Amino acid sequence: MDTLIKKEKKQQTDTFPINGTDYVEFYVGNAKQSALYYQVAFGYELVAYKGPETGSRETVSYVLQQDKIRLVLTSAYDPDHEILKHVHRHGDGVKVLALWVDDAESAFNKSVANGAKPAFEPHTIKDDDGEIKLAAIHTYGETIHTFVERKNYRGVFMPGFQPKQSTRKTEPVGLKFIDHCVGNVELGQMNRWIKFYQDVLGFKLLITFDDKDISTKYTALMSKVVSNGNGYIKFPINEPAKGVKKSQIEEYLDFYKSAGVQHIAVATDDIIKTVRQLRANGVDFLYVPDNYYEDLLDRVGEIDESLEDLKEQNILVDRDNEGYLLQIFTKPVQDRPTLFYEIIQRKGAESFGKGNFKALFEAIEREQELRGTL
Repeated sequence: MDTLIKKEKKQQTDTFPINGTDYVEFYVGNAKQSALYYQVAFGYELVAYKGPETGSRETVSYVLQQDKIRLVLTSAYDPDHEILKHVHRHGDGVKVLALWVDDAESAFNKSVANGAKPAFEPHTIKDDDGEIKLAAIHTYGETIHTFVERKNYRGVFMPGFQPKQSTRKTEPVGLKFIDHCVGNVELGQMNRWIKFYQDVLGFKLLITFDDKDISTKYTALMSKVVSNGNGYIKFPINEPAKGVKKSQIEEYLDFYKSAGVQHIAVATDDIIKTVRQLRANGVDFLYVPDNYYEDLLDRVGEIDESLEDLKEQNILVDRDNEGYLLQIFTKPVQDRPTLFYEIIQRKGAESFGKGNFKALFEAIEREQELRGTL
């Protein structure tokens, strides 16, 4: 079995300490309905709300949580508001990848000194539960990184929000934390943004995939993965590669109208149970033919899970020198074929499923053909 990931000594190389992903914020056309979807389909719990009832006259946000994952769904009332302009251009999608830091002002200043473009300056927001400091920088497309310093805050999320629970009983599906977030960028831009993360945030290059690794007879792409020093933040960046037909990256760029977040990988400790519940909740997944499983154990070796269970749920398996992983990908979760989710369980593996690329991309191509892209 070839080594799928370069083993490096774990060390803190970041420009500043990053404790993890604080939240992911989506700009959506209807935050109330989107929040219900994530509760019903993905098992998130509604924990906080901001809107007219809390004094917010222009925007409305719902905060959802499952274990360490926190999603913020935000919309606006005025069609000329920048949020709805964003939705009009891109559809529902990720605007903010927020990073939890010890010192937001220092993080911002160091990032800008290293070449980042400011999105908004450091400022403090307060309420009776304390204060939070925020600042932000631009990254690929219209995506931003918000630095969140919350060591002096005791509230449910942040000032301006009030605790809120749904009248519907929430059933968690076993999602634990964000494993990685993948960005799609334009042809020729991948190395620029990899260099951005290295120079601005001090991330290290973790792994590189070229068009020989990620291709089918029709389409191809290239990808590089960067990670922060403690490994809590991992950002793969994809760009199209020359192929016979339009690749999934090109399709994404056509529909999203710019670079942006392609998919979010969320971890579980029991992928079979999680996927079974997600399917029961109405989540659609990409389909991989049964012949994928015919030589699976020959390819990946001994695994703990039942092959029949994996086949029933259409879960993919891959192995590297550290162990193996199990993964599956949803279909897009909005009308445009843009954002989707990966459900992943790591059993020691630190890689990203290189052995599954061909099966995965052929599954995506089947969906592209149905949409008339291929």
